[in-house]
Amino acid sequence: MDEQLSKKLSKDPNGLMTYEYIANNIQTIDDIIPELVDNMILVDKTGQFIVSTARYLNAIDSNRFADSIDRLVKAAIARDREHVYLADLAVSLWGPDFREKAAQLCETDDNFRRIFKRLYPVGI
Repeated sequence: MDEQLSKKLSKDPNGLMTYEYIANNIQTIDDIIPELVDNMILVDKTGQFIVSTARYLNAIDSNRFADSIDRLVKAAIARDREHVYLADLAVSLWGPDFREKAAQLCETDDNFRRIFKRLYPVGI
């Protein structure tokens, strides 16, 4: 990421500027997506834009952005302490029927298991 962009995004108060940059430049960010994700995780204190970015990248190309999505999901789990955004994230990543597939997903996907445990603390 060039210095001018880094300086601009370092002033992002909540993640919205970084999210907008990613959305508006999706075709040209492959080389700097790790830095953009770093910035998003640094500035978004609630997890709102972290989740939005993970959902957006998943919708655009889940394979191309797999590493970034994984990092964002892990950050969302840590940041969204009130569980305001995690349910939307679960639906976006694992489908609207994620509850029906919960047992299988918990065995195969650590991020899913951690989110599910927070959303439904009494279990499956």
